[in-house]
Amino acid sequence: MMKIKLKPKTKGIIREYVESIVIAVALALFVRAFIVQAFKIPTGSMKPTLNEDNRIFVNKYIYRFKEPQRGDIVVFKYPEDTKKDFIKRLVATGGETVEIRDGSIYIDGKIVNEGAVSNIYYYNRGEYGGVASKIKVPESFYYMLGDNSASSRDSRYWGFVPKKYILGKAIFRYWPPKAIGKLK
Repeated sequence: MMKIKLKPKTKGIIREYVESIVIAVALALFVRAFIVQAFKIPTGSMKPTLNEDNRIFVNKYIYRFKEPQRGDIVVFKYPEDTKKDFIKRLVATGGETVEIRDGSIYIDGKIVNEGAVSNIYYYNRGEYGGVASKIKVPESFYYMLGDNSASSRDSRYWGFVPKKYILGKAIFRYWPPKAIGKLK
């Protein structure tokens, strides 16, 4: 068997490439784990805001510095199976009482008139969103609803999302090309 000898200069170039690749991979893993992650939307539960197969970026660090706000589109671990990630709109935070009445959201007895939450017709369904149900959100939990209320398994069915399950805020759609832009 013939041994190939590399010149010292060639060894330096190979080492340089290997170091660059290792650093790039480590940096990519760090960014994905702590800063921004890409997600694909698997269902139509967030229509018309997000459609099946849309691809988005999620800001994973924003909620380290501020609390999630009503109207945010949030990615979180699904409370009934934490191996799955879900995306829904945050409607109520801990300590608030939620009621769905005549297609509108009421928080602590007052109709929500601002933002995306007020532009969606919500149906009374499930154990946590039925007709004449007033649901108090526990502290450190959130109440999440899909924008496609007629076709969304959300807090109306399975209850509340613990703060520790929140992964991040959906901030930008990058696919399909005709819909590229910031999410509101």
